[in-house]
Parts: sequence; C-alpha cells; structure tokens
Amino acid sequence: MESFIKSEGLVTQHLNSYNDFIERRLQEIVDEVGGIEIEAETKYRIRFGKIELGKPRIVEVDGSEHEIYPREAMVRNLTYSGPLKLEMWIERDGKKSSLLEPLYVGDIPIMVKSKKCQLAEATEEELIAVGEDPKDPGGYFIINGSERVIVALEDLAPNRIMVDREGTETVAVYKAKVFSTTVGFRARIEVKMRADGSIYVAIPGVVVDIPFVILMKALGIEADKAIVEAVSLKKEIQDMLEPSFEKSEGIYKTRDAILYIGNRIAYGQVEEYRIRRAETVIDRNFLPHLGRTSASRIKKAYFLAEIVNRLIELKLGLRKPDDKDHYANKRLRPAGELLADLFRIVFRNLCKDMKYQLERTSLKRAGAFGAINAAIRPGIITERVQHALATGNWGRGKVGVTQLLDRTNYLSTLSHLRRLQSPLSRSQPNFEARDLHSTHWGRLCPNETPEGSNCGLVKNIALAASISVGISLDEIKPLLESLGFVDQTEASPQLRAEGAKVFVDGHIGIVVTLTTL
Repeated sequence: MESFIKSEGLVTQHLNSYNDFIERRLQEIVDEVGGIEIEAETKYRIRFGKIELGKPRIVEVDGSEHEIYPREAMVRNLTYSGPLKLEMWIERDGKKSSLLEPLYVGDIPIMVKSKKCQLAEATEEELIAVGEDPKDPGGYFIINGSERVIVALEDLAPNRIMVDREGTETVAVYKAKVFSTTVGFRARIEVKMRADGSIYVAIPGVVVDIPFVILMKALGIEADKAIVEAVSLKKEIQDMLEPSFEKSEGIYKTRDAILYIGNRIAYGQVEEYRIRRAETVIDRNFLPHLGRTSASRIKKAYFLAEIVNRLIELKLGLRKPDDKDHYANKRLRPAGELLADLFRIVFRNLCKDMKYQLERTSLKRAGAFGAINAAIRPGIITERVQHALATGNWGRGKVGVTQLLDRTNYLSTLSHLRRLQSPLSRSQPNFEARDLHSTHWGRLCPNETPEGSNCGLVKNIALAASISVGISLDEIKPLLESLGFVDQTEASPQLRAEGAKVFVDGHIGIVVTLTTL
C-alpha cells in the first residue's frame, strides 16, 4: 500500500487528466476549429497552428512580469495561471501569405503540482526553501487566492447500447438507449418496441418516432432481405421483425423514406426543403459519434440493426437487461475532460469575436500582424475560464463542478481530492443508484459517503484505485484491425455467419458473433 501511494500518489487522477488536457486536448480543440474565414474587402482565412501553455506568471501593475509560486498567489489573492499562446498565419487562395509569431490569447489556470506548475519536479528541500508545504499533494487550482478543486463527475458510458425492460411482466415495455456523444455534442437515441411488436426510433429534432424499417431504408439499405440479415441471421429474431415491416407499407426506396421523415419535420414545405431537412437530421442528430456526413449513413444503419437485435434478444429472453449501475457502464469525467468541454466553448467564442473584429477593420490600414493582434481579446478566455472555476458554474445547467478545497485537516483534504459526484438529483430516492454495487469492489470506498440526501451519490475512490486517461477510438481501431477484427460495414452476411470477429466503427465493444470484447 505504501509503495503504491509513493509511486502513484493520491491525486494522480487529477494530475494525469490535467496533463493530458494541456498536452493533447488543447491542440485537438484548436485543430477542430482549424481557422477563421474572413469576408472583408478581400476574402482570406486565418489558420491556427500550435498552441502552447506557458509557466505560471503574474503581470504587475507597472507591466512587468515575473514567475509566481502557489504560496504567493494565495497570499496576494491572485490566480495561479499561465499564458496561452497560439500560432496563426494568413492564407489567401490556399497560399500562406504571412506567418505570424505565436500570439497571446488568454490565461489558463494551472493545477498545483501538474507538469506546468513551478513545484512539479521540486524536491522536499526546494519546496521548504520557497515556503511551500512538502506534504501538499496538489491537484487543485488557486483562483483569486482561494483553493478550488474540480470534483470528478460520474456519468453513463457514451456510445454504449443499454437495453432495459420497464413495467410489469404482463405489460412490459422494451427500450434500448444510446447516448451518442461526439466532441461537444450529445444526442440521446431511444429505440422502443411497442405492444404490437413494432419497433420505433426516437431521434432528437424529430417530434414523432420513426418506424425502424423506414429509418433503415433512409440510411441506404433498401432491400428487405438486407435489413433482416443486418439485424440477425437467426430465424427466431428475424420473425420478430414482421410487425415493423407492416408499418413501412408503401415505402420502398431511400428517397421515399427520407421524404417520409421530412414530412414529419417540415410539414407543408416544398419537397426539396423537406428532403434537405430530413437529411440534415439523419446526418447530424442521429448517432453523431459515427460521423456527421452522408458517407457514414451505412455505419449508422448497421449500428441501428445491432440495437434492434439486442432489443429482440431481450424480448425473447436470450439476454438480460443491462444494469446501468454496473461500473463497466459508467465513466468518470475528471478535471482535464471537464476543462476541455469548457475550453471548447470559450475558444469558439474567441474565434467568433475575432471574425467580427477583423471584418470591421482593414488589414492594409493596420498591417496584418497589428490587425490580428488587436482583434484578439484575451479576456474572453481568461475571464470565462476563471469565472467557471471560481463559481463551479460550467454552463448548460451544470453547477457545483468546483468546490472550495476542504482544509479541516490533512485527511479531509486528501478525501476531498478523491471525491466523485453523481449527476442524479439529490431530492429523488434513486435507491438503486445509491446502493453499494458489487462492481464497486476495489474501485470505490464502501464506507466513505455522506449521510442524508447525498448518501450514495457522493462517493470516494478506493485507496488503491487509479484512473486511466481515456484515449480516442481512432487509436483503438487500427489495433483491432491488426488483431483480425473486421469493420461491420465492410463485412458481408456470409463473413459474419462464418464467425468472423466483427466490430462496429464508433462502438468498440460490439462483437456481433457471440463473443464480447
């Protein structure tokens, strides 16, 4: 135990997550945006390059700069933060016209003891020499002199199919849910089996549920035989699809199916507009984690077929309902991931503001470098991120994300840094969610939870548990292919029947042939 704590530490989940945010996620967010299109006297584009976070520093009233340590920031009621610099250049007609040096775009608060902190590599003697506590674990931020900690959030695993049965044995309702999550966007897709056995799909942005077969045809699988085989090759499962086919009478082609959806979204509009609206909803709102272009529709069709397959298996008793309290169906969102969500919104706001400022001014008058430098308002990033960390208000209804670090004693500080919170409402019973689950063994502490309304919703990580940093599916996909797995969108029914290991792109974890990865 002592060796584990010495090598791993008790707040590594915060430090690793924050280090991942500054080393990888910041650059990913900048690359997602890519640049800004400016339509002024002449049309040009500002491209973004490398983003770099500097060491913590403070700008004094007289304009001088010097490095700052956490203790000084606390004593002087300052924010312990570093400057963010972004490379930019102007591009005209696909050619780089002028390369600009990295420009200052704002300040990002720095986590104490993270890689960018002044104390990161310091020895005990060095820490004592600069007036720092050698036993302090770090893992928190200093905002206006107060210590704020981001409490990790417990959430349902994204892009994972969860099937469930509601109601009594006689009047059971079968449902499958997927929280399809892509960068900065989350869509809740629900597939329901009605009392008559027909299957319907609920998509965000469409007020009525769409029959499953019509949606499959809209996604590009027109032949009934192909739809049935995409769901399953078992006869008993195929027979259960009959009521769903009855609901799609008269819809034979992809265009008919898209028009059917369009009529439900934009009734009374011209035909071309209805088709365009339906295609937008299918591409952008339906299973966005598989792609948001028309090229990814076939993947979405196979993924939907897998959801229906699981729903029918549940109805026939071939599988049990998924347990949403099982820890394999949950994910923890530590500091780095929550900061990435916040920075994505803030950075887009900065880009919008830059676009507005540059379209009002002329590059020729001010000179390229001067005009772009003047168009950047660093306060947009600095103030928004500081405000979110100071108040815990993350936007989009998320409140209480950060808390004032509990300094009652050393143990309460360590306990607070290892705390998790559930997004469920404190005022409702949610008995099952509050219960101790067998999968908490070795992961969560069975004793340390508050009494009263927070009981079982606020938890603590077990002493010998550590949290790994999540990586993107793009890195896992080539690894699976090298192990002989086949993307389901490229696998024929015969190949699947022969027992090939198959995965659905965007949902690593589905292997269609009886084996679970």
